[in-house]
Amino acid sequence: MSTHILMTAALRDRAGKGNARATRRSGQVPAVIYGDNKPPVLISIENMPIIKALHSGSLFTHLCDLTIDGQNHLVLARDVQLHPVKDTPIHVDFLRVGEKTVVTVEVPLHVINDDKAPGLKAGGVLTLSHHTLEVSCRADRIPESIDIDISALEMNSSIKIEDIKFPANVKSTLDPHTSVVSITPPSEEGDVEEIISPADVEVTNQKPVDANAPTSTKDTKDKDKK
Repeated sequence: MSTHILMTAALRDRAGKGNARATRRSGQVPAVIYGDNKPPVLISIENMPIIKALHSGSLFTHLCDLTIDGQNHLVLARDVQLHPVKDTPIHVDFLRVGEKTVVTVEVPLHVINDDKAPGLKAGGVLTLSHHTLEVSCRADRIPESIDIDISALEMNSSIKIEDIKFPANVKSTLDPHTSVVSITPPSEEGDVEEIISPADVEVTNQKPVDANAPTSTKDTKDKDKK
């Protein structure tokens, strides 16, 4: 289970584009808390904690303890709208998390024991078809990452979703037969351009063409008429 992100927010009086722009001018990010069969709550939150969590990759996989007027709200970020030019957050949607809240999230994929893999020792190439895996689990049981042990992976072999040992009550949303990691032989070097020697060229008795000579009898007659 991942650690929680700590943030402080303030209530917003009302919705609307004008209010949202005023919030951004003050260095805050407008946001909303929804879910758990409760009314949505409009809030504003400091810019930097959102940017830091977004860049670290933890914003969508770590629960957030959000303090509003001294009251704690357990939430999970579900969507962030970014400025089209500055690439900074301009709005955040937070899901209110309850005891039975189940979510679908993208979790980082980590390969371990690659130094022991027989296929790599034999000169094979490791290929990751996924760098994250989409899983379904309770919101308070989101794993930090999914670790895949390749210590026994041979050449021309792969590990599929059904081969991965997931934490308890964590399930992948992908097809069980989906390949995630594989080891294959290194690709051969690019094709060498074929070199043709003079001996390989077929020689004919055809005479060289005179560029000034008429190409046909018809051409000669045409010239005479002119």
